[in-house]
Amino acid sequence: MVQLFLQVPTDGGSVDTDAVRARRSLLNEAESVIRSVVRSGGRYEARMWLCSTISSVHLLDPRDQRDLFLNLLEMKDSRRDVAARLLRMIFDKKPKKAGSVLAKKLHMLEKFFQGNPERTVQWFSHFAATGDLTHKKGARALAHFAFVNRDVCWEELEWKGKHGQSPAVVATKPHYFRDLDVLQTVENFLEYVPDFWSSEELADSVKDGEILQIDTEYFVDQFVYSMYEENFKDVWQVVEEFLMEEQFSSLSQYLLIHLDEQRLLRFLKTLGKFIRPNALCKELAFPCCWLEVLLSAHIDQISLDELIVLNCVIAKGRQLWHLMNGEEHEEERGRMDDLVKGTNHLTDADHFALIKDFMTTKFPDALKWIGIQSWVIFCDLSKECRSADSCESLFTGSNIKFRKALDYSLVKNDGHPAVHTSDTDDKVLTRSSRKRRRDKKKRRHRYDSDEDNVDQLLELGTFNGKGATESQRGSWHLSTDDFSASWDIADVPDHLSNHYLRVWLKWACFR
Repeated sequence: MVQLFLQVPTDGGSVDTDAVRARRSLLNEAESVIRSVVRSGGRYEARMWLCSTISSVHLLDPRDQRDLFLNLLEMKDSRRDVAARLLRMIFDKKPKKAGSVLAKKLHMLEKFFQGNPERTVQWFSHFAATGDLTHKKGARALAHFAFVNRDVCWEELEWKGKHGQSPAVVATKPHYFRDLDVLQTVENFLEYVPDFWSSEELADSVKDGEILQIDTEYFVDQFVYSMYEENFKDVWQVVEEFLMEEQFSSLSQYLLIHLDEQRLLRFLKTLGKFIRPNALCKELAFPCCWLEVLLSAHIDQISLDELIVLNCVIAKGRQLWHLMNGEEHEEERGRMDDLVKGTNHLTDADHFALIKDFMTTKFPDALKWIGIQSWVIFCDLSKECRSADSCESLFTGSNIKFRKALDYSLVKNDGHPAVHTSDTDDKVLTRSSRKRRRDKKKRRHRYDSDEDNVDQLLELGTFNGKGATESQRGSWHLSTDDFSASWDIADVPDHLSNHYLRVWLKWACFR
């Protein structure tokens, strides 16, 4: 049976130093396997997981968030990728802000329409139909400007019929503008009516930012040029406002994944300067607390490679397990299977001595070794928890009270009904469990999510389809989180290994 060590003992007791040494050796081997998986084909996924964890940081003031990303924009090469991606976000989420800038930089539009009939038709062909009174988009600007300045530009309007239309007729029948040869008219205006391209009418038509969607990449390039070559303050003001208003999680998930590793590490070091951990962090109240403490005080003690490994075992153990079980990692999977099979027995005193040994190392190393130990437990549980009976046997043997999700009578570890008492240390974990399970449902359809696909569920023995037997099904409320969430067979290894991690990180690293 898997040893869980979910409680801190009151005293040490006699320690088998050989057993502790053997476990340290096993953890070193496990680290070697993890590094091999990440290095041989899993680097992109592992970096993506790290960016996901970074995005959950929550201790940032809006002004600090702005300064953090402005610093990123100033880094070498950020003009090419970060600025472009950020502008796409602004165009998509705050088009009116970008449109207000475009209304002041109308010369962009002359280049935009020159020699491009497709763009011209998309923007200037929205004249009112019969019965309608208003034109839309560029058609509204063109018609309004032509009426106001009819003495100087009406003759530049090209009509499809044998003869043109007079301003007086079109004024009463605006749908006649639908007979306008839009392509030729716009060409005429580009060549002979320069005032139109700096007019209030044209500026008003683009303020809503809808024109940005016709060819986003063109405007991204133009805005990037305005930012870095012209240092146009209006663009930077829009960028700064957006950086303060947008959620940190959204910015991080969209902007960080494409950074080279040098810029990502510089970003993290800057982020650490803005983080000020509070009492909730020391209680591990949020999943990212370990990272916030690490970045705020210990980032200079760790490389990006180490941080990626650390994140794998602390925050993404389940995903790491699934990555290792891919066809391309057969060798690493075999090595890990052998390690799990050879896991040596530890007494509570031995395990306590192991944890205290970790505490003699630097903070990042202590996090890493406790994290790897929790991941070894996860791997062991993933092999053992394949049926309802095996899970309930584990609960009973580990002194975990449980009740079946559809049965509201509590069950003690001896199988008899019992009343549990709340453990205040678990209340925060309760909240994070609920949130995690809600988030799981929202992201179930995404390949890059933290969820299992059907094949992986089959591998864990939890598929609930027609072919699944009753012994492969099971869902329980557990005393580890005050019975607040239900855990099915697929979730049990993740939940219990995370509970182990939280118990010992709090005791060893966050007291």
